[in-house]
Amino acid sequence: MNERIDPVLLNVPGQRPTDHPTMKVGRIGVLLLNLGTPEGTDYWSMRRYLKEFLSDRRVIETPRLLWWPILNLIILTTRPGRKGRDYETIWNKERDEGPLKTITRAQAEDLTRHLGTIAGDRVVVDWAMRYGKPEMRERIKKLLDQGCDRILLVPLYPQYSAATSATACDHAFRALMDMRWQPSVRVSPPYYDDPVYIDAVVSSMKRDLAKLSFEPEVILVSFHGVPKEYLLKGDPYHCHCVKTWRLMREAFGWPAERFRISFQSRFGPDEWLQPYTDKTVEALAKSGVTRLAIVAPGFSADCLETLEELDVENREIFLHNGGEQFAYLPCLNDNEDGMRVIRHIVERELQGWL
Repeated sequence: MNERIDPVLLNVPGQRPTDHPTMKVGRIGVLLLNLGTPEGTDYWSMRRYLKEFLSDRRVIETPRLLWWPILNLIILTTRPGRKGRDYETIWNKERDEGPLKTITRAQAEDLTRHLGTIAGDRVVVDWAMRYGKPEMRERIKKLLDQGCDRILLVPLYPQYSAATSATACDHAFRALMDMRWQPSVRVSPPYYDDPVYIDAVVSSMKRDLAKLSFEPEVILVSFHGVPKEYLLKGDPYHCHCVKTWRLMREAFGWPAERFRISFQSRFGPDEWLQPYTDKTVEALAKSGVTRLAIVAPGFSADCLETLEELDVENREIFLHNGGEQFAYLPCLNDNEDGMRVIRHIVERELQGWL
């Protein structure tokens, strides 16, 4: 039996054959998982990213016989250029990468420092994307190479959906299927109603609202949408979003008419979760609401859907239809409130391993 040391090299003379490979064990890996981002804003980078994303059966459940020609002959011909221009408006020019990658890296670095004060170098933190780079298989192998025989997967999606949390775990499990010596694996659960998460979101919002030159008449809590069919098939995402919204509203103490919920980012002809964000923003402006703030607590880091879709597109919708003052409240990102949530989840899920 191998003695567990931090880390152990299975290299004790007389206890193994001379041709036995050197192997490391005894450390714990924590892998933060997020959605992904293209490697560039050019047509081909966008096309590769969109093809991987929209080919995922967890994301698009349309039968392949119908979806393949739509995807390859229409969407991947027209959409990369348009989405590339959208990404260009939010691109981190200094690092030449999307903001989601910048923020997720910063979250991993902060968590590394925090866990270092608790467990020294026994815990190794890394991060990976479901689509694009850094690729999950590569990062899991990197953890194994550093002696991690236990790995905690942390999907950074507060609300569970098959199209987010499940597909991220699928990708990790596919990598594990090819490994002769698999690590022990845990997956952190969704945290949509965790008191630490709710408190962090509300605290961050209150701090950002205090910086505004106006008080919003309405706060709109916008979540990423999914087809309504997914809900009817048993996906708990809608229920998780509604509970997050309810707990946030109760913490604020605002009535429901001033603290609304909506769903964004739909495409295609099918019905998605409602009410739709863009239609709600338009209706609020036309009804006489002149001061509006939007927040997106379903995103752990700002990305195209928040920085461009909410802060640009929906701002324009609001102002064009009679609104006067609009604010987008940032995601938790790697600020102190955001990291408080991630540290809490990771420390809780590492119990028994540390």
